[in-house]
Amino acid sequence: MARVKLEHVTKRYDDQGETVTAVDDMNLDVDHGEFICFVGPSGCGKSTTMETIAGLTIPSEGEVYIGDREVTNLPPKDRGIAMVFQNIALFPHMDVYDNISFGLRLRDYPQDEIDRRVERAADIVQLEGMLDRMPDEMSGGQRQRVAIARAIVREPDVFLMDEPLANLDAKLKVHMRTELQRLHKELDTTIIYVTHDQEEAMTLSDRIAVLNSGALQQIDPPLTCYNEPANLFVAGFIGSPSMNFVEGTVGETGIETPNFTLGFDPASVEGVGVGDQVTVGVRPEDIYPIDVADEVADPSETIRATVDILEPMGDEIFTYMLLGDGETSMSADEGATNDQLLMSVEPDSEIEEETDIEVVIDRRKVHLFDTASGEALVHELDPVDTTGGLSGSEAESDD
Repeated sequence: MARVKLEHVTKRYDDQGETVTAVDDMNLDVDHGEFICFVGPSGCGKSTTMETIAGLTIPSEGEVYIGDREVTNLPPKDRGIAMVFQNIALFPHMDVYDNISFGLRLRDYPQDEIDRRVERAADIVQLEGMLDRMPDEMSGGQRQRVAIARAIVREPDVFLMDEPLANLDAKLKVHMRTELQRLHKELDTTIIYVTHDQEEAMTLSDRIAVLNSGALQQIDPPLTCYNEPANLFVAGFIGSPSMNFVEGTVGETGIETPNFTLGFDPASVEGVGVGDQVTVGVRPEDIYPIDVADEVADPSETIRATVDILEPMGDEIFTYMLLGDGETSMSADEGATNDQLLMSVEPDSEIEEETDIEVVIDRRKVHLFDTASGEALVHELDPVDTTGGLSGSEAESDD
């Protein structure tokens, strides 16, 4: 069984006399057959973690297990892994067959076994009829398939893929994502995939491991990371455009921010008290113009804003809004500050730039974080109880 397990793995480097921690006390358990994506910003430790699993880097502390074996100090060739890199690195003077079979020939496999494995790998990645082609006669996507086939013939316990689609154009990336999903189903093996592209992580993986500054922030299915982020970092990193963040103070009947009040029952959130500093998180698709407020499950109080910039995206329009005395709106990948909000509206919306607007927030989609620690407190706000102990739905039924 190709289970991968990291126990308290730490990797430190000496950088001109200073100690740099690239991976910090990493604990990870990947089941056989899982597709796990490591995702995070540049320098977060995702590639170093993969290199530690591969044996290209030996951890400063901790143990690495593949299957039932501890492999912490084993060389890569003895770990039962195969890697696919961002740089495809095919031999330009060899045809496809020779590129795919190169590793097997180095290990003196019998010719009939080499032929069997190459034909199977070529069939899996749909390279039939191309085995006699040279790399310069193929498209970027076809060359990437050759690199994947070269890994498949090893028949490894674990595939390690380090941003294999980074050099492909946008259309080809979408196609290759589909190919990788099909490949995973057909091979039924463990795949660990490194990417900085959250769209790849969301569409490919069974679980996402979100890393920052060498530390594991959250490992969960993609929609759990999106709908129930563990902290402010995950909430801001997962999702494009980013989640809006507004800081406020908990009051008796809600959260007071510099430009609006968000009513909710503070008693419904464990550990939250009046006077606490919190950060409200809301995604652009969970903010609505006032004219569609009746479609919102639990609308907040009305928030007044001024439309600053509109960005038509085809299937939606990103609407950048200023609150209070806000002067400049943010870009889509920066999220919002206390005086700015980003809303996503339907493409046929008649909203115009430099006009005043009223919006509401769906309280059932509001995330609340502790401002000091960044940890998530709750992912849905309960409205203030004004019915003498009855919830809103119970009060309506009694009417």
